[in-house]
Amino acid sequence: MGGRFLSIGECMVELSQAGAGLLRKGFAGDTLNTAWYARACLPQDWSVDYCTALGDDAMSDEMVAFFAEAGIGTESIRRIKGKAPGLYMISLKDGERSFSYWRDNSAARQLAADADFLRQAIEGADVVYFSGITLAILSRDDADTLLSEARRAKASGKLVAFDPNIRPRLWSGYDEMHATISEGARAASMVLPSFEDEALHFGDVSIEATIHRYRALGVRDVVVKNGADGITLDFDGEETFVPSERVEQVVDTTSAGDSFNGAFIAHYLETKDAPASARFAAKVAARVVSEHGALVAKDKLGV
Repeated sequence: MGGRFLSIGECMVELSQAGAGLLRKGFAGDTLNTAWYARACLPQDWSVDYCTALGDDAMSDEMVAFFAEAGIGTESIRRIKGKAPGLYMISLKDGERSFSYWRDNSAARQLAADADFLRQAIEGADVVYFSGITLAILSRDDADTLLSEARRAKASGKLVAFDPNIRPRLWSGYDEMHATISEGARAASMVLPSFEDEALHFGDVSIEATIHRYRALGVRDVVVKNGADGITLDFDGEETFVPSERVEQVVDTTSAGDSFNGAFIAHYLETKDAPASARFAAKVAARVVSEHGALVAKDKLGV
């Protein structure tokens, strides 16, 4: 029994240091990363599609070809004349990473501007995934369009999964961020927050407080990630703790949460066993942070 997993958001061009003044080009973005790991962990009777907007330039063409080569469907990508993808560059100083972004004119900011196109993409999916970053890059009208379609999907019985993925600098202010992320959670049946973010930006004093807040918004299932301190699950009101997988040497944490999300949802779709899915996803995330880059090849994941 297969289905269609649809991830909605922005993929960007990534430039990283390659030595001798050279830069290495790649593609990454939180929702694309999750789609990548869902594709790696789901059987072939599941399709994984990416819903975004890209331009009509050569870089957009290359990105679409990259998705297709990875087995990620591209039929839900709008192409907008005169637009291009966003870009970010990673800088390293004394081993610490910092990021510079060029995304103000990214085509992905218009991914929900065509409501009919978005509705068609979501109606054709069995599972819908989006994030707080997805909401943050959109105009308020377009964010409302996406939230409305997510609510329709939830009401129809689809699994709608949401990672708040809180990035304050993408929002005009805390009030807007709090309100819109809360609406994202209301539109979801499963929320996968990171406790560090929730404590810092929502003031949660405990994991139980995070779970209670999201359950009060009508979320059925909550998966709270807490880094090396494990994962707490609340499914249908039953709380379970799953320890994180031990990592010998952390190399790159870029896609730790995204890879966990993709692996967790993939395993849960097949097993309906949340604790087993968390253990599986913790192992995948441990492999990911032991490698360089956001997108780690399937043959290195042990799945």
